[in-house]
This record gives sequence, structure tokens and C-alpha cells, in this order.
Amino acid sequence: MGDRVRVRPRDPEHHTRAPRYVRGQVGEVVRAYAPEALPDDRARGIDPPRIEPVYAVRFAAKDLWGTGEHTVAVDLWESYVEPA
Repeated sequence: MGDRVRVRPRDPEHHTRAPRYVRGQVGEVVRAYAPEALPDDRARGIDPPRIEPVYAVRFAAKDLWGTGEHTVAVDLWESYVEPA
């Protein structure tokens, strides 16, 4: 909780649950969830899928879109982020 992370900027050719608008952006972990199957692996038929922690990461709307005083939280699997 409270760690600053950067969403990896990769653009895979397969399914990913990392929204394009947060890729490359820095946010703050505000909640940790129990590990879950990585949706990228499930969509690609990888069995068994990797099991990873999931984090709610908060971003300032202004950082994402250039305007706005609110924040946006996105649930991201561990492999989507790296320390900022």
C-alpha cells in the first residue's frame, strides 16, 4: 500500500486487461487483492495460467488526460507494473 508503480508500456498482440490509457503512467497502490489467474494467459489458452497478486492503482485524472481534479483506480495484475 502506498507504493508508486509505473504501468509497463508494452502493447502485446494478445488480450490484456491493462488499459491503454494507463500504460506508461505512474500511480499509487491503494489496495491489494488476493492472487488471481492472469487473464492474458486464460485468453491465450495457457493452462495453467499464472497466478498473480492484483492491485488497485490510483492515478490522477490530470496525469492521464491532461485535465480533471479527480482520481481513477484501475485493477492491475503484478506483471503489468514495476516500481516507479
